[in-house]
Amino acid sequence: MTTFSAKPADMEKSRQWIVLDGTNQSAGRLAAEAARLLRGKHKPEFTPHVDCGDHVIIINADKVRLTGNNKKDEPIYRHTLYPGGIRSVTRGRELEKSSVDTMHRIIKGMLPHNTLGANMLKKLRVVAGPEHPHQAQKPTQTA
Repeated sequence: MTTFSAKPADMEKSRQWIVLDGTNQSAGRLAAEAARLLRGKHKPEFTPHVDCGDHVIIINADKVRLTGNNKKDEPIYRHTLYPGGIRSVTRGRELEKSSVDTMHRIIKGMLPHNTLGANMLKKLRVVAGPEHPHQAQKPTQTA
């Protein structure tokens, strides 16, 4: 018996387009499902060192919600790399300001932190409204 290892050329042929709807869904649960699809863990031929995932389109990103008691008040920190340059914004403020960037940031944190994860993130499209410009790829809608 030999262990099956997927080749990148084989995975390129089997990529699908999947649409996820963010209406009244928790941001973390939606991001976890998108990361699972981008990584390819739902496929039987999943191989950790190969990009096996599908293209994911998230629609209605402006309608996702944060759950938990203090999630809206929880700060997100970043640093400008200058002395005293720490900046913060609350999660609720970031979500209402730009829900598309928020979903990108959340999903990016759930993918591998290397070039493989960067290539997986290129297959993610997030749209604030209900319409997306990828109808020509014939995406499948998931529940």
